[in-house]
Amino acid sequence: MTKCQVCGASLTTRPQGRPQTYCSRACQAKAYRARRRPMLPLPNRKRELAEAVWRIAATHGLESVTMREVAAEAHVSLRVVQYNFPGKHDLLVYALRELHRDNETRSRQRGEQLPDPTDMRAVLALVLNEFLPLDAHRRMSLTVYAAYFARSLTDPEIRTVFLGDDKSLENLVAMLIGKLNPAVDAEREADLLVSGITGLGLDILHRRRTVAEVQSTVDYHLDRLSGITRR
Repeated sequence: MTKCQVCGASLTTRPQGRPQTYCSRACQAKAYRARRRPMLPLPNRKRELAEAVWRIAATHGLESVTMREVAAEAHVSLRVVQYNFPGKHDLLVYALRELHRDNETRSRQRGEQLPDPTDMRAVLALVLNEFLPLDAHRRMSLTVYAAYFARSLTDPEIRTVFLGDDKSLENLVAMLIGKLNPAVDAEREADLLVSGITGLGLDILHRRRTVAEVQSTVDYHLDRLSGITRR
């Protein structure tokens, strides 16, 4: 007696026609989905689900993220989502952590392509540009971070992940400014640049400013810190 290729249930042998392969339409549908989208190792599956959260949050806002919606967006069953994450909150935290890791990796790769890694102005510009929607991924990232912002105000765990290490970004920018121009107050300049670039990135998303306008503003401040006088 043959067995269902999905669940292993016994199948009745047909006297005529094609031999039966599946015990039900449900098993047939599962086999079809498996052929179209093979099961991936667990880390990759969790990454897929995180990316589904990003797409939903970037398009409809974080309040639209549910376990069921993530399953539909990732083209998997709800059971797959529930197997990887005990609840929606765990999924949201993981997706935010993964977005941080993804952006750090991409930033590091762009940094490795700099012609002169000792050029502090270029390095500082690269760090600041990570907060501007200069390509599809950075636009998506900034939109997702904006979606997480309101949640971070009331959710301590989300807030911890959202903010990252205490003022680590400001400290990095201050260190670069100090090397670029030791004569200025690097910490105060860093506070201004970091808060300013975040707001300017959101202005681009809201179409209040163009990318060219924002980059011109960034160049102005980098020239000022470099001691270059504009006329």
